[in-house]
Amino acid sequence: MSVPDYMQCAEDHQTLLVVVQPVGVVSEENFFRIYRRICAVSQVSVRDSQRVLYIRYRHRYPPDNNEWGDFQTHRRAVGLVAVAGCGSAREWPLALEQFRAQKERYGPALYDSRLLVFGLRGEAAGQPRTDVAFFPGYEDCRSVERTVEDFIGSLFIVLESKRLDRATDKSGDKIPLLCVPFEKKDFVGLDTDSRHYKKRCQGRMRKHVGDLCLQAGMLQDSLVHYHMSVELLRSVNDFLWLGAALEGLCSASVIYHYPGGTGGKTGARRFPGSSLAAEAANRHRPGAQEVLIDPGALTTNGINPDTSAEIGRAKNCLSPEDIIDKYKEAISYYGKYKNAGVIELEACVKAVRVLAVQRRSMEASEFLQNAVYINLRQLSEEEKIQRYSVLSELYELIGFRRKSAFFKRVAAMQCVAPSILEPGWRACYKLLLETLPGYSLSLDPNDFNKGTHRGWAAVQMRLLHELVYASRRMGNPALSVRHLSFLLQTMLDFLSDQEKKDVTQSLESYTSKCPGTMELITLPDGLTLPPVPFTKLPIVRHVNLLNLPASLRPQKMKSLLGQNASTKSPFIYSPIIAHSRGEERSKKIDFQWVQGDVCEVQLMVYNPMPFELRVENMGLLVSGVEFESLPAALSLPAESGLYPVTLVGVPQTTGMITVNGYHTTVFGVFSDCLLDNLPGVKTGGSTVEVIPALPRLQIGTSLPRSAHSLQPSSGDEISTNVSVQLYNGETQQLVIKLENIGMEPLEKLEVTSKILTTKEKLYGDFLSWKLEETLAQFPLQPGKVATFTVNIKVKLEFSCQENVLQDLSDDGISVSGFPLCSPFRQVVRPRVESKPVNPPEGSKPGDSSHVKTLEAILNFKYSGGPGHVEGYYRNLSLGLHVEVEPSVFFTRVSTLPATSTRQCHLLLDVFNSTEHELMVSARSNEELILHAGECQRMAIQVDKFNFESFPESPGEKGQFANSKQLEEERQEARGLEINSKLDIRWRIPSLQRTGEASVEGLLNQLILDHVQLAPLQWDVLVDGQPCDSEVAACRVGDPIRLEVRLTNRSPCSVGPFALTVVPFQDHQNGMHNYDLHGAISFVGSSTFYLDAVQPSGQAACLGALLFLYTGDFFLHIRFHEDSTSKELPQSWFCLPSVHVRALEAQA
Repeated sequence: MSVPDYMQCAEDHQTLLVVVQPVGVVSEENFFRIYRRICAVSQVSVRDSQRVLYIRYRHRYPPDNNEWGDFQTHRRAVGLVAVAGCGSAREWPLALEQFRAQKERYGPALYDSRLLVFGLRGEAAGQPRTDVAFFPGYEDCRSVERTVEDFIGSLFIVLESKRLDRATDKSGDKIPLLCVPFEKKDFVGLDTDSRHYKKRCQGRMRKHVGDLCLQAGMLQDSLVHYHMSVELLRSVNDFLWLGAALEGLCSASVIYHYPGGTGGKTGARRFPGSSLAAEAANRHRPGAQEVLIDPGALTTNGINPDTSAEIGRAKNCLSPEDIIDKYKEAISYYGKYKNAGVIELEACVKAVRVLAVQRRSMEASEFLQNAVYINLRQLSEEEKIQRYSVLSELYELIGFRRKSAFFKRVAAMQCVAPSILEPGWRACYKLLLETLPGYSLSLDPNDFNKGTHRGWAAVQMRLLHELVYASRRMGNPALSVRHLSFLLQTMLDFLSDQEKKDVTQSLESYTSKCPGTMELITLPDGLTLPPVPFTKLPIVRHVNLLNLPASLRPQKMKSLLGQNASTKSPFIYSPIIAHSRGEERSKKIDFQWVQGDVCEVQLMVYNPMPFELRVENMGLLVSGVEFESLPAALSLPAESGLYPVTLVGVPQTTGMITVNGYHTTVFGVFSDCLLDNLPGVKTGGSTVEVIPALPRLQIGTSLPRSAHSLQPSSGDEISTNVSVQLYNGETQQLVIKLENIGMEPLEKLEVTSKILTTKEKLYGDFLSWKLEETLAQFPLQPGKVATFTVNIKVKLEFSCQENVLQDLSDDGISVSGFPLCSPFRQVVRPRVESKPVNPPEGSKPGDSSHVKTLEAILNFKYSGGPGHVEGYYRNLSLGLHVEVEPSVFFTRVSTLPATSTRQCHLLLDVFNSTEHELMVSARSNEELILHAGECQRMAIQVDKFNFESFPESPGEKGQFANSKQLEEERQEARGLEINSKLDIRWRIPSLQRTGEASVEGLLNQLILDHVQLAPLQWDVLVDGQPCDSEVAACRVGDPIRLEVRLTNRSPCSVGPFALTVVPFQDHQNGMHNYDLHGAISFVGSSTFYLDAVQPSGQAACLGALLFLYTGDFFLHIRFHEDSTSKELPQSWFCLPSVHVRALEAQA
């Protein structure tokens, strides 16, 4: 026997071998269809018995192996089933003749045979033959299985007869000596009557009977015969047959212990009357020798009273450990015989399968290692391939995956050995693919992104190179590119610099003929090779989706319900909602992109190759919306550090866009690199909302661009910065051109301003405009331009530090309100010692040498097109940098009373801080000329102000937190009112620049009190005529009527009051004469009384005087100091001085 059966297992010792052969004209397809149905009849229960026959079918079996049938009966083909196809009666004789030839070929070893004829009809089909079965066709043959079962039944009859014949003790007959083919010449001339010879014959016959009992389903008897045979053969040192007896004993024990089998075949063997699950649970414990009772032997009362059979079985059966020991012993005996190499090899294979079931991998590997070195005859290349393949499968069976892969690879290389005229590259490639798991190698590149590298990289690279070469020799360049790409992607860290260059050169050579793609490659056996994206060429470390520029970022108009209105839940807080939103935030970004606008994604990449890496056609991979990717090409230097790359594209539709990755073309291989498959990549999110299209606004101004970039604390970005230099109080126009450079019409525009935080106090409207003229040009179509005018008015404090200028000589000037001489002018120069040479940076407001800075932002909120319908708009910011130079300063402010109690004089010391001649003017006053650095005083007569008459705004009291803030606001309002009445303006003729000067912030409470009408308004009438600033005339001797009226403008009730009229004469030398009893006589009392006056009410008191002499007289009205008058301020009791001129009486 020269051809080993590598698929044999221990259970095959109990099977009957049946050969199935095609005869006549039958196609391969039809034959294997019937062959599969025949093979389905693998277990047949014997009639009227609990025994089961097991059948093993082969469609190819060498007849020479029958010579070893006496040595091991399962090697003998005892049955022949021929399958013939006869389309007509003419083909029948040929089929019958070939059937007879097949029977003669397998010789007398056959127990029985059958011919299955398909398609023959008529007389030939009606001929009665026991060994022929006719069927109408391959489809209409339902009774094939039944015919095969009947055939197996006939085989059993012959088998049983042979068993009984050989097992019967015929003491009178001589027992024949059973031999293997190579032994026959060795026993010529031996003494057949010797006791040694007889024991040998008995031992071999016992072993043969044990085989027959095992095939006949009598496991107990076979164990007994095997034990007896072992004892007899061991005594005569018949090692070859002793090994066979030991192997038979092992096989019977394996069948008993492992009813599920050891060959890995589907389906378990049936034991008569027993439950496999119950027996396996009781038996399969290594080292156990239990006394087992067959459930089929149980009687109705319980246990069979005669248990000797079961006890014998348990005693004769080997334990799982003993099975392996006996296998080792048997194999050692086989190894003594050169011609028993096939038997030794098959025994090793059977032992390995048993050890695999027992999970004793190390011992199994010893058997396999022995099988590797078993020397058989000169094997053909096909047999070598089969041997290495089986060794690989067995190593895989015991869990030695790398060893299995090694022999699989040896088998693959054997397929293309130089001695083969037509190398089988496809078979080689298929076997190489099967070795990949053993070397921890997968063809899915995603498996290499999980943790550390597994396996030996050097071996893996060698195997991948062999796959590349095999696929190229197969004539499949796409497969070569795929494997070479996989090698470069997954083994990049293990390649030397020279290997990287060689691999990339080979890859470029392959891709020049067949470019690499991202399509799945399906092999003929159904295996699919996933695409290999070059995620390491280049390596990406960071992926950031960039927001649009500040001027293009869309913003959502605030809803009336607020931001929380989107929460569709009645609960204030829900952990489920919060958790889901947290997951969304991890992916979704909180800004938006706009349809039709260029969007950017920044990647930080580096080149790991030792040479310059050229990346072509690099663009974005997105989903969710239609997207136009604008590919880029880049060249990275060798082993570069992190290098920023910006990929751009334009979304064409709206929705949620997800950036899934990027695509590249490197070395001719097109790659789609997904972010989820990139290890160690940091990203701030990959999903962005694309909103409908919006217009784009571009602005141009009449002012020059500024070198100062505004940095607002709010983080807003300024698109354009302009600057201008103005004098304090000056106003200038800023003309802005608004151009629609987008594709949508500009329909809405809102303009707001924001003054950045400054230490300077700013008065009035810094920026003002009228938007109506600009909006009249809307909607602004794409490409059109509109103009917009903004007035820039700077009005800072005009006060100056007290130590900058010398005080002008007051010369008796007082703010107390007493009269003095007329106002005058006095010129003074600044004190040189008082001006710092290098003024400090944080100098106080009012430093004449300090140029102040004002910064503001103009925000243009605009919208239009589909985006406007969805409630989105854009902001465009213009930064304004204004340098304010001082113009004039008011160094001192005071007041003088006027001749009327309703008026006063406001005295201002004005200083020209410019380097030019400057002219200052006020309302109804002539211009005052000031040279550079000159200070002059100007007096302005003004009517006193009735501040209480101005109503408060409805929200004024609620707007300010306390009374102090309210009072400050009132004071600012009063200063604004006074300034508007003064209308002080300055002009620099040489520069043709004008502006205004404001006294806001200069007026303290004392000044305000002097320029304010008292809440109690007193009027004195002489003969019914008001006497305030005019001289009242009367005649000597004529009584004149004197009336004092009080109007209460305060919010509370006042009075009662008592007033006394004191006349006097002013001698114009500082002396007053109050002794006028002989010159003036009162008609009635000189004291007047006023009752309490309610708010907004009036009261009056009357009296009369009689002048006895001519002259100028003054009446001083004095209040009595009682409790009522002391509670009110003194300034409330300001009565006009009454000047009466007494004239000669008319004749």
